Amino acid sequence: MDQTLLYLPFLVFLPIFFIFLKKICFPPLKQGRLPPGPRPWPILGNIPHIGKKLHISLTNIAKVHGPLISLRLGNQLVIVASSSKAAIEILKYNDRLLSARSVPKAVPRKSHVLERISLVWNPTCNEQWKSFRALCRTELFSAKAVESRASLRENKMTEMVEYLSSKEGEEVNIGEVVFATVFNTISNLLFSKDLISLQNQGLKSFLWKMMELGAAPNVADFYPTFAELDPQGIRRAISECLKEMFGIWEIYIKERRERHANAHNVFSTDFLDVFLSNGLDDDQINWLVMELFSAGVDTTTTTVEWAIAELLKNKQAMKTIQQELERDINRNPIQESQVCQLQYLNACVKETLRLHPPAPLMIPHCSTEACELMNFTVPKNTRVLVNVWAIGRDPFIWEDSELFKPDRFLDSGLDFKSQNFDFLPFGSGRRICPGLPMAKGNFH
Repeated sequence: MDQTLLYLPFLVFLPIFFIFLKKICFPPLKQGRLPPGPRPWPILGNIPHIGKKLHISLTNIAKVHGPLISLRLGNQLVIVASSSKAAIEILKYNDRLLSARSVPKAVPRKSHVLERISLVWNPTCNEQWKSFRALCRTELFSAKAVESRASLRENKMTEMVEYLSSKEGEEVNIGEVVFATVFNTISNLLFSKDLISLQNQGLKSFLWKMMELGAAPNVADFYPTFAELDPQGIRRAISECLKEMFGIWEIYIKERRERHANAHNVFSTDFLDVFLSNGLDDDQINWLVMELFSAGVDTTTTTVEWAIAELLKNKQAMKTIQQELERDINRNPIQESQVCQLQYLNACVKETLRLHPPAPLMIPHCSTEACELMNFTVPKNTRVLVNVWAIGRDPFIWEDSELFKPDRFLDSGLDFKSQNFDFLPFGSGRRICPGLPMAKGNFH
């Protein structure tokens, strides 16, 4: 009798604990008919269905459940589009309702701060975000601005070719060389100076570590209740990387700000001059510089590496591109205007981006209101992903979808801003990559 009384509080508490746990892990949603998906596990949701490569796992799930699926990752509802038809519903027909940004818990800034300083991770399309986009469109990445800086990109390409020539007969890590070239191209656009060398790439470690941490699975994203605890220490580690990176270029910002303060008229020669002339403060400049480095360096380096790998595997494509270069460029100095006119090279770039998009999953969108997609309901504040990798390998769109066949782009009319949503390496809609005009030149 006495022993039974001892267990009575535990027996009363246990059901209450499980009810609380259910509410934490699976909060109720005011929802209609969700897209189909695999049945979630208790507490974990669909996490056990996800492998190391998220985009491939999501593609395989879509093959079973359809082009628009819903998943429970921990206690977070996620909608994933894996076809061009589903993508057009998100990025065109419902672009206004789905253009908010779902910010990972690893980002070491609060939402209200990001609304003031960030372009990529601004949670909303507010007035500050529109101002940054306008700056990109009119001063940083306009056709005139991109063309005016062509000589800089040509010089950096020449430096890389000369460096590789000096290493003839030696083993070279082409990824590191491309990384340094692209990084210094961007650093010269920003500050008019190299920040690393082909031989010494110290700054690379901070940027690379930050991107690796940002891509790592984070418990706090699956269970936001624990976000403030930062259980894996990812947010703290990223914050340290940012501190180191900001410290490297803050001296240049300070010097240039003093120059602007002491001069009546300052001619804009680089992005930093543009930022200062438009009244951006140090926090905004630091964050935008970091976003430009992160987006520009990683995407270009990854694409060039994949292009080289595909050409080495496809001897005929390699031969065709060599013939085109010998015919149209020969041994003349490299000029960007000529390179962009090389049709087969352009087709190879597009085919590489189709098979190996630098962002296999678009940066997460978020629904500001409940909406309908393909006759399914997307509740408010739901994370929405577009699987660009799956669309690029969809056999219903692409013949021999797994093969590297640049010829498919020679007469296709598909470009980087394709409106049929079969080819989306840079996204679409309000959140399309603002640096697209410059990125095309960097890839070539």
